[in-house]
Formats: sequence, C-alpha cells, structure tokens
Amino acid sequence: MDVMIQMQPMNVSTAASDLLWSTVPRRYPDLRIALSEGGTGWVPYFMDRADKTYDMHHLWTGQDFGDLKPSDVFRRNFLTCFITDPVGVILRHEIGINNICWEMDYPHSDSNWPTAPEELSEVFAGVSDEDINRITHLNAMDWFSYDPFAVFDRADCTVGALRAQAGDHDVSIRSRDTGRHGGAKDVSLQDFVERASQSEE
Repeated sequence: MDVMIQMQPMNVSTAASDLLWSTVPRRYPDLRIALSEGGTGWVPYFMDRADKTYDMHHLWTGQDFGDLKPSDVFRRNFLTCFITDPVGVILRHEIGINNICWEMDYPHSDSNWPTAPEELSEVFAGVSDEDINRITHLNAMDWFSYDPFAVFDRADCTVGALRAQAGDHDVSIRSRDTGRHGGAKDVSLQDFVERASQSEE
C-alpha cells in the first residue's frame, strides 16, 4: 500500500504522458487538463525528457507537434497540482508559474488539513507574494474560469476567517479505522480492498 501511495505522482506522470503524446491536446488547444494529486517536482524532468524524445524519435514514431515542442503543449494544456511539494515550489519557474496549483485533498489521508496553512507557509518561505497568489488561487481561478470572490468576500477567505467560521464544530483529526482491523501491520492492497468493502456494509 505504501508503494502505491508513494508512487501516485509517477502514476499521474504516466497518464500525463499518454495524454501528451495522444493527438488530443494538439487537436483541442483550449482543453484544460488538471493533474490532481500528482505533485509537481517531477515536471521539469518530464518536459525535458518529452522534448528530447520528440527531437530524437519523431521522424520514425510519426509524431508531429508542428512548430511546438511537447513541453509547449504541456504548459498550454496541463495544470499540475500539489498538496505539499517543496521541490516543486523551488522549481516553479522551470515548470511554469501559471501551471501550478495548490490543492487540499480534504478529507483524504494525504491531506495536511487542518495544519495546511502552517505547512504551506514553510514550503513558501522566500517565495514572492505574487507567486504565492498564483499558486494558491489565481491559477485555479484562471484555469477553471471561476471567481470565488464574486461569491465570497475576500476578507472571509483568509485562514483566520475560515477557522473562525468553523466555530464550535469539532475539526479534530480522527481515524475512521478506530482499531476495527486489529493492530498495526503492513497494509496490503488486498487488505485495503477488504476494509473498504467492510465499510460499505
């Protein structure tokens, strides 16, 4: 199970590669593809490798990106998303500052809620306010054509304001497992499937 969780970004990179090399992004240049839960640190190498592959092999593989490189199409069509990715933030300008979006993933176990603001603040140490705003909300607003501030006052969307709105609600972290499945042990994919089916009963 740990391998599957750790390698999620690599699974996403495989899906991104399948999409990039298909003709879909070239036929639909306005198509927006969000790589949710994929992280960002791998993206510079991915784009470099895609360009090198195209340069060396497109004549015999039949790929045709026209005047563009695969990395150009990636930057035009793909939005990368991360929960916590210090390496990706360091490499943000190699990736493309307009192609990165922070995500919460609440209530899944990968989420760093309720301490996300504090953890994100550490990841953003030394990052300009302009880049922070791009990554935390402006890119999502652009990519999804959504303006949350048309619905919510900006002052009501700060960390302090949102926490105050939670008020008396219990927002403590609790395991949904609560020991139903015995003591600690390595959890296999089969264990996970069995637990999920028991939860549905």
